[in-house]
Amino acid sequence: MRITGATRFTGDYVATGITSYRYRRKTGGEWQALGDYDSRSGDGFNPVAVDPDLDRAYGYRRKDGRIALFARALDGSNREELVFAHPEVDVGDLIRIGRKRRVVGVTYTTDVTAAQYFDAGLSRLRDSLSHALPGEPAIGFAGASDDEQRLLVTASSDVDPGTLFLLDRGAKKLQPLLRLYPGLADKKLANVRHVFVTAGDGTRVPAYLTLPVGSTGKGLPALVMPHGGPSARDEWGFDWLAQYFVHQGFAVLQPNYRGSAGYGDAWLRENGFKSWRTAIGDVVDSGRWLVAEGIADPDRLAIFGWSYGGYAALQSGVVAPGLFKAIVAVAPVTDFATLKAQYARSTAARLARFEIGSGPHVDQGSPYRNAGAITVPVQLFHGTLDQNVDVVQSRMMADALKDKGRPAELHLYPGLAHALADGAVRADMLTRSEAFIRAAFKAPPPR
Repeated sequence: MRITGATRFTGDYVATGITSYRYRRKTGGEWQALGDYDSRSGDGFNPVAVDPDLDRAYGYRRKDGRIALFARALDGSNREELVFAHPEVDVGDLIRIGRKRRVVGVTYTTDVTAAQYFDAGLSRLRDSLSHALPGEPAIGFAGASDDEQRLLVTASSDVDPGTLFLLDRGAKKLQPLLRLYPGLADKKLANVRHVFVTAGDGTRVPAYLTLPVGSTGKGLPALVMPHGGPSARDEWGFDWLAQYFVHQGFAVLQPNYRGSAGYGDAWLRENGFKSWRTAIGDVVDSGRWLVAEGIADPDRLAIFGWSYGGYAALQSGVVAPGLFKAIVAVAPVTDFATLKAQYARSTAARLARFEIGSGPHVDQGSPYRNAGAITVPVQLFHGTLDQNVDVVQSRMMADALKDKGRPAELHLYPGLAHALADGAVRADMLTRSEAFIRAAFKAPPPR
């Protein structure tokens, strides 16, 4: 072990968000200070891998308001150098290969996810494989033999969930091993387009638009599908949730609203809780954009979200009553104060208080506190063993809506956590939600 980290706690065993890292030289000896990293502010060097041959650690640090990849020498000098930064977006994950997890590159995502390889040979191999396979899919390296002559290769795209291949570099032979989502092999999936939604203040919000295969792209039933997080983002590629609804004839728009990760500090803002008005404003404007562009039939526009996306779906119904004719929220946050209380019982209490904050926005930004403003049918799904967002959030929301005379359904899945990682359950959720949305399109709005 070359690097170790220790999280600082307060006297009552609550995490501060600061991790102190130490390292040992290649020759051994005493542990030496590498530096502190603050997960709240993002300040400091956050190490993620060691290159034993170059005797340095790779880690993330902010540069010009974006996350960049740096390397720190482990020879006692603590000399640091920039490895890769992108002028528009944050860098993403390290690309590592083989049993020794050799670092060979880093990813970043603009309209699509790309890779900056440090290994020129693998970069050329990636390009040649992409050109050789039908549709020029995105290529990744999932594993390797010790000598890296045999590689596990992944190939995927927006219309291909992915195939795993075994490549024998010596024999120049590429053999298919496993297809992901084999049940979709005979299904024609829809292409995903990168678009920009113009928000009410003129900001261009990046988004992904998927239209049904063979459709005119006009006057369609449509869904806005905000991602979870909120410190996450949607990326170009196969998405089982979006593709399901598109296959059923819906247009699906997935906005990377302000508050999303990946675009730098200015886009992330304070986060989607403290800056909920901006984040939800972008989500609402995404629905209006679908209508203005003629893509969505205004009487058949709905919203579907999971986790923070479920929160965004509900809060959009608060701030723009009637724009979306149905709201589906899976494992949603519905009340900021209750979320803070949930984490108050854990070591993450201080981090949750920092993330959510205090002040008028806690009540104003909580759909549970403003359930009376929602004027359309709401459907909720939640696992009863959700440790990310307690099931009480959905129960409270359903009760609040019913108290206000609003139509609401709550479907609970016993024993399941936040991801509802069960194929039969997900299939049930999809079929129920589609039927609910279609029924809402035909129903008159509640008074």
